[in-house]
Amino acid sequence: MTSSAPRLRFGIIADPQYAAAEPDLRLDRYFVNSLDKLSEAVRRLNAEDLDFVLTLGDVIDRGFENFDAVLSVYAGLRHECLFLPGNHDFKVEEARLGEVHGRLGMAAPYYDLVRNGCRIVVIEGSDISLFAPPPGDPRRATAEEMLRALQQAGAVNAQTWNGGVGAAQLVWLSERLALAEEAGETVIVMGHYPLFPHNEHNLWNAEEVAGLLVRSPAVAAYFCGHNHTGNYGELGGTHFVNFRGMVDTERENAFALVEVFDDRIDITGFGREPSRRLALR
Repeated sequence: MTSSAPRLRFGIIADPQYAAAEPDLRLDRYFVNSLDKLSEAVRRLNAEDLDFVLTLGDVIDRGFENFDAVLSVYAGLRHECLFLPGNHDFKVEEARLGEVHGRLGMAAPYYDLVRNGCRIVVIEGSDISLFAPPPGDPRRATAEEMLRALQQAGAVNAQTWNGGVGAAQLVWLSERLALAEEAGETVIVMGHYPLFPHNEHNLWNAEEVAGLLVRSPAVAAYFCGHNHTGNYGELGGTHFVNFRGMVDTERENAFALVEVFDDRIDITGFGREPSRRLALR
């Protein structure tokens, strides 16, 4: 029997990537226009009864000062506003790298929350990277080693603008999934970097993290941004949804409304974002 009422309703935004900068015509990215697109998304999402709105990273394109303008638009949301950072959010002065999570209102780089039998698990894919840890942090050396190994293996995601999930975070993620399984919760994991299908934008240790999610009977889906053209894959009954970037194109928007039912997840896309119905195992 199909459930009549959703257990959870929330908004998803990916890659607004705002900056007070000229457009990148080669990549079809219009940084300034994201403020108007975001305002439209806020108006549309404010018309809904939602549990929260979550942005899948790259709130800015560069420059710590650009957080002010874009976060002032988010302030118009009447819903709880959740964030996770993307690689571009760390394109700031080195002295301010440690301020990025706090500027996005995050108490920790990765976190989870439980609402009505659903657990939202937010991971930090820039944990091991060449740009997010401050200079001198041992995670930068780990990132160099991880990237070198991928390059030697000829991996398409051996890109300096990707990152990885570190050992401590993997332990934490396993613990959160175990808690969800014990409680009989439905889990949606959120991150910036794709895990599946195979793509040049994927997390450095995408296969390891995807395997962890697929092995957990609690995990229904993984949502991400980063690859602005969007993508979708299904692996072992787990849905991997890559949402399209808001910053792309001069006029077209991209955001979504997500409803979680007992038997499915419905995604209503706006603008360039396609709508989907995902059956749950």
